[in-house]
Amino acid sequence: MDLAQTHHPISDLFPQPASPEEWEKYKLSDEQVQFFHEHGYVSGIRILDDRQLETLRKELSGLVQPDHEGSDLWYEYHTNESVDPNSVLFHALGAWRIRPGFHDILWNPAFTVPASQLLGGTVRMWHDQLFCKPAKHGGVVAWHQDYSYWTATEPMAHLTCWVGLDESTRENGCLHYIPGSHRWELLPITGLAGDMESIREVLSPEQVEEFQKPAAIELQAGECTFHHPLMVHGSFENKTEGPRRATVINVFKDGTRSAQDKMILDKTEAIPAGQKMEGAFFPILFDPEDTQLCFERD
Repeated sequence: MDLAQTHHPISDLFPQPASPEEWEKYKLSDEQVQFFHEHGYVSGIRILDDRQLETLRKELSGLVQPDHEGSDLWYEYHTNESVDPNSVLFHALGAWRIRPGFHDILWNPAFTVPASQLLGGTVRMWHDQLFCKPAKHGGVVAWHQDYSYWTATEPMAHLTCWVGLDESTRENGCLHYIPGSHRWELLPITGLAGDMESIREVLSPEQVEEFQKPAAIELQAGECTFHHPLMVHGSFENKTEGPRRATVINVFKDGTRSAQDKMILDKTEAIPAGQKMEGAFFPILFDPEDTQLCFERD
């Protein structure tokens, strides 16, 4: 069964608030929203409890086995995104279509409410990702901007939420940001796995100077970080005895349009250029008007 056909939670893993007051408690503070707009990210936000973490880890343990049930539903599936067998980076897109926990996390109010605040409106699904670095030799995720891979949509109204399923540290390959790089222009794609430094080939001298001041985003398991689609980010190898696993939820503001006629994500439906991104694979996850929440709009 393709869970993309169901646009609401199918389990009790992420209870939905029953009143405006219950929704309100998930809002970011004004200071957090301001920090995001100034620096391009905001981090350290807990969105998973222990039961939710355990469920997602259990589902993930089966998904990393290539012959699992539902394997035909992935948008992409790479047991190793790197070309180096000694530097493994498991990377896959589309877990929400296959397992109930990864499906229902999209409607987690601890995620959807902050996402709506940062986007300034109604939140639609784009796609999810899994990034797993095994112990000792987990591969890198090279410096990049997310929107460089997403130009099949317009305007640029996207948001990324990176969720740690393990503690994320400098030693095991936590995310790093270049603060303020969300104000840079769109950079060319220089590769997602392998050479961390390949992006330097397309940077100005001023941008190279900014690389001297990266911010390491260390998180506890169950915490997340949100970042802007132009934020330059990457993560180094895992040097520890344990895995470093993460799930990523990518969303966009309702009203975003297709910028091409061909299918944007594999095994989905083509949306003609200029038409609104919507349908089974791009459902609404949160509309603030439905909850009577009032957000300051950009």
